[in-house]
Amino acid sequence: MLNTERSEALYKRAQRVMVGGVSSPVRAFKSVEGKPHFIVKGKGQRIRDADGNNFIDLVLSWGPLIVGHAHPAVVRAVTCAVNNGTSFGAPTEPELKLAEQVCASVPSMEVVRFVNSGTEATMSALRLARAYTKRTKVLKFEGCYHGHADPFLSQGGSGLATFDIPVSAGVTQDQVSNTITVPYNDPNAVQEVVRTQGSDLAAIIVEPVAGNMGVIPPEPGFLDTLRRICTENGSLLIFDEIITGFRVSRGGAQSLFSVNPDITCLGKVIGGGFPVGVYGGPREIMHLVSPEGPVYQAGTLSGNPVAMTAGLATLSLLNGKAYAKLEKLSSMLESGLLEASKAAGLQVTINRVGSMVGIFFGDAPIRNFAEVKGTNHKLYPRFHRTMLESRIYLPPSPFETVFLSTAHTAADVQKTIAAAKKAFKECDR
Repeated sequence: MLNTERSEALYKRAQRVMVGGVSSPVRAFKSVEGKPHFIVKGKGQRIRDADGNNFIDLVLSWGPLIVGHAHPAVVRAVTCAVNNGTSFGAPTEPELKLAEQVCASVPSMEVVRFVNSGTEATMSALRLARAYTKRTKVLKFEGCYHGHADPFLSQGGSGLATFDIPVSAGVTQDQVSNTITVPYNDPNAVQEVVRTQGSDLAAIIVEPVAGNMGVIPPEPGFLDTLRRICTENGSLLIFDEIITGFRVSRGGAQSLFSVNPDITCLGKVIGGGFPVGVYGGPREIMHLVSPEGPVYQAGTLSGNPVAMTAGLATLSLLNGKAYAKLEKLSSMLESGLLEASKAAGLQVTINRVGSMVGIFFGDAPIRNFAEVKGTNHKLYPRFHRTMLESRIYLPPSPFETVFLSTAHTAADVQKTIAAAKKAFKECDR
């Protein structure tokens, strides 16, 4: 059994002064029927908690740490940046250089605007799309998460598409009345919305690889169909690449699947572990953003030089060799988990795109949120606890993504597979 006495004491203190004892809900470990581990150190592919337990980390701060914790090159660059000042509220060279790197790497991004989070990026992208098209409605997909801005906190009802109802207290019906939800990977549902409401559809927003209901790749032709529909209807296609940007490939999912959106939102990897977001697209669209145009958006810490420097240092390490290593390790993990589940006599489906891996308890293909909800996700808490006992740190939710980094090794993957074999057997009891 793990010794968690110190973490539990810290959690009790935190619950007195922090809502739920955490700064983001999933960290509370409620989905895995446990209590959070307070982390004190991360180095490479490993983290250590307040009780001295060391884990192979497959969460990586929910994806940003693609080169691992405290990479020496990133630490050196950030230390230098901090010594020069932490924030100026004025343009800096690191901000310019990171913008140049993003625009050179992501096919559709000609001009960008930095913000401080993925939520800021997506809500700004929606505002921009409405201004450009002079339309009001947005279509999203069930199970895709685009941050906690009011228009995105909604869910679909029965049928192909419905007007949404809020899923968060404090979000009113009026605030989601222009949001339409359809199933992911269902182009027919999208076409039906366009047929009935296309004249008022400003944008379709999508995670090109869903990463917030586990990992769900787009079905062949799905993204191409969205591109065609938006072009024909005069709507904008927004790719939420907060997770996939610079992770599934240097140019993101749009490069991997050869589909260019009108607006792209990025985050996570481009901040190297610091708060960051960015949205961008062709100059024709982006020139509407203030100070060039009438779409207002601003932020005190946007383009923060420390975050920009961390992002630059991280991107400098993401060459072809790095992506080849990530693909090799991720493929090894995928096949190993499948073999481990079969050896345990348990039905498990593994979805993977690059270094994003999703684990689902069931043997049917997983293509949308309804199919995710149909899996036996009640087995995940037992699986998670057993993996923790084996010193493997997984996402504390069955609806999240496993990530690998260039700091992981083949030995780490083999240890994970061996631990999973034991954990799957525990689940089958």
